[in-house]
Amino acid sequence: QVQLVESGGGLVQAGGSLRLSCAASGFTFSNYAMGWFRQAPGKEREFVAAISSIGGTAFAYSVKGRFAIARDNVKNTLVLQMNSLRPEDTAVYYCASSRTFAVERRTGEYYYWGQGTQVTVSS
Repeated sequence: QVQLVESGGGLVQAGGSLRLSCAASGFTFSNYAMGWFRQAPGKEREFVAAISSIGGTAFAYSVKGRFAIARDNVKNTLVLQMNSLRPEDTAVYYCASSRTFAVERRTGEYYYWGQGTQVTVSS
């Protein structure tokens, strides 16, 4: 059974940092690209960052230079390091596993999703 479990969300002041983790199990983690998405109240879920099976990365323009994504294919863990946080980064953040090994920005190309973790940035 595939499981993606996010952790690390919370409340932080603008300019602060948070580190999200996603623990994956039930599939061959190292074979698939992984991604982070977020959804703010009243908005559609949007792409944040993705990493291919071998470490290639892609970021949304709004987070480029502030966020970093990494994976540990031994520990089956995905990480999103978020720096210089802004109030507009407030959302529920989701970890997802792709259908393929390559970096992918489209929500529809992700097959399994975690339950999400809340990130709130106060001004």
